Amino acid sequence: MYVPELFPDWSDKTILIVEDEEIIRIFFDGALKVTKAKLLFAENGYEGIKIALSNESIDCILMDIRMPILDGYEAIKSIKAAKPGLPVIVQTAYALSHDRKKAYEAGCDEYISKPVRIEVLYSVLAKYLGNYTTGG
Repeated sequence: MYVPELFPDWSDKTILIVEDEEIIRIFFDGALKVTKAKLLFAENGYEGIKIALSNESIDCILMDIRMPILDGYEAIKSIKAAKPGLPVIVQTAYALSHDRKKAYEAGCDEYISKPVRIEVLYSVLAKYLGNYTTGG
């Protein structure tokens, strides 16, 4: 059951989700649709870079690491080189300490392990999208 006052209101925010797995894109779509944020999707790092660099309205990026064509590490480096202030949150099933270290070295601002818990997702996003206000 949808109860609007239980979800953050990010109706003035745009989130880019860079993820190659359709089921994970569906998860993020469902989890974030209730926040009213505008969602943009890319299926690989190359598409993620193109969208991030051509769209000034993006407030935050959720970036997978292991993807075809161009991985998340390289995509983060390219995005951060052009837009150092744009928050990039890694979301990955590869939660080993060296993966985490490599993600931070690439320039990510935050790191979330899959499976992603919605409360954790909202909490981490709230750090970068402003206060956790609720709609309703």
